[in-house]
Amino acid sequence: MSRAALLVLADGRFPAGGHAHSGGAEAAVKAGRVTDAATLEDFCRGRLHTAGLVAAGLAAAAARGMDVEELDAAADARTPSPALRGAARRLGRQLLRAARRTWPSPELDALARRFPKGAHQPVVLGAVARGAGLGALDAAHCAVYESVSGPATAVVRLLSLDPFEATGVLARLAPELDLVADRAVEAAGRAVGEGVGVLPAVSAPLLELSAEVHAAWPVRLFAS
Repeated sequence: MSRAALLVLADGRFPAGGHAHSGGAEAAVKAGRVTDAATLEDFCRGRLHTAGLVAAGLAAAAARGMDVEELDAAADARTPSPALRGAARRLGRQLLRAARRTWPSPELDALARRFPKGAHQPVVLGAVARGAGLGALDAAHCAVYESVSGPATAVVRLLSLDPFEATGVLARLAPELDLVADRAVEAAGRAVGEGVGVLPAVSAPLLELSAEVHAAWPVRLFAS
């Protein structure tokens, strides 16, 4: 297992398209729910324990080698918002494109053929982690970190928030990231024998509703 590969995959500069997405932060800023570092931390914590947990469970299960079509269907079922489903598939397509150049493998080539329009990003993330020689916990950590780092980076741009404050938010959330990743891996372990129904299915209705509103904006800085 290569720890260097984990650093490459988790690096915000990896060309997977995440820089164009705010994870719901743009809508939250416009609605006045995120105005400073403290409210950003609240937003990220909520996202971590809902969308982040779901994504980590799917990624961990894919890293364990579970069927990607079954996992992709499970991701669809856990994502009521059409806007978020579309964003997840675009991100998955871009991640797979970058990963096939970085860690070429027949498994990733087959995934691209099975999902020409893109699979859900967490499912692709788990498959990519597996192809890079990483484990389920590595995939889960990447997923939970992405769930909070994307919004934190977006809010720096949206509010001109001090980057030191945004980084402080991520550091304070670190222990919770570990806990959520562990929960996801435990659920993925059970899913191998019991099926995708035991994977986390935590809802975040406000994120889903805000995503639909955001998608209708004629002008926006971020794609989601």
